[in-house]
Amino acid sequence: MDRFAAMQAYVRVVEAGTFTKAADLLNLPKPTVTRLIQTLEAHLQTKLLNRTTRRVTVTADGAAYYDRALRILGEMDELESSMSHAKANPRGRLRIDVAASVGQLLLIPALPDFHVRYPDIQIDLGVSDRPVDLIGENVDCVLRGGEIHDQSLVARRIGEFHLVLAATPAYLKRHGTPRHPREIDEGEHKVVNYFSHRTGQPFPFTFTRGAETIEFTGRHVVSVNDSSAMLAAGLAGLGIVRTTTYQARPYFDTGLLVPLLLDWCADTIPIHVVYAPNRHLSTKLRVFVDWVADLFARSDLIQSRCGMPGAAPCSGAEQQAEGLVQHDVHAGKALA
Repeated sequence: MDRFAAMQAYVRVVEAGTFTKAADLLNLPKPTVTRLIQTLEAHLQTKLLNRTTRRVTVTADGAAYYDRALRILGEMDELESSMSHAKANPRGRLRIDVAASVGQLLLIPALPDFHVRYPDIQIDLGVSDRPVDLIGENVDCVLRGGEIHDQSLVARRIGEFHLVLAATPAYLKRHGTPRHPREIDEGEHKVVNYFSHRTGQPFPFTFTRGAETIEFTGRHVVSVNDSSAMLAAGLAGLGIVRTTTYQARPYFDTGLLVPLLLDWCADTIPIHVVYAPNRHLSTKLRVFVDWVADLFARSDLIQSRCGMPGAAPCSGAEQQAEGLVQHDVHAGKALA
């Protein structure tokens, strides 16, 4: 039995959900794929798949074998990528996870450029605001905002998100436009809070102007743990929303949102690409990390606060906030 071929076939069957689709992906006859899986199960002396006429599902042993097989195949890709030809033409699959807003507004629109440069790299993109276990979920890297704490992983800082307060014109007509952060904390205003995936507690609002710093939580009608949902709540008029400038800018331009307290500096959120130390030699991962770092360095939505008159020059004023974009992820050891 060709164990490597059987392992590849098994992984494709699990991911495709049917033998027919897996055979198409592998460019093999369906009977060949079926025979490889049957031989593999006989060799392992365990059932890996439950078969029906329409779909296959994995058994408990099959799920465990899939995770290990996926890791082994990834390591084989990295080994091949270390060869001179592969360095010039990186290939293979990258599993990447990003926050929903980062994926939809920044990364996905730029991926055609990456594909032109590296046509043989296949990207499987997880898009969510949930914390991710890189090792346990076989994820190659994540893009995350927030301070980095876990020293067992590697992180490369590629920029920072700028935060801004905003509200709808209708909300401001009903409640008035705040001129000072204390008016939000002590007045009748409502905010849209963002709560931690880990603790369930909302993150405070922090503002600085000169030597004055103000921090408060505010009163909320709704609290969320997803940056896109937070912006949607602000657009629905549920309160003053604290969002990133790259998410809010289109709504400022159309007048659906009004920026607030631009003479105050809100928190900034450092952005990192995070990956496991044992994957740092992968050529395909290295070219992606370099590409996304360059993408963020060139992005006006990332590098500028609001691009509007009256905004305080807050660039570089780093705060020790975990942030609003995937701040609960654990990663560490910053690189230049």
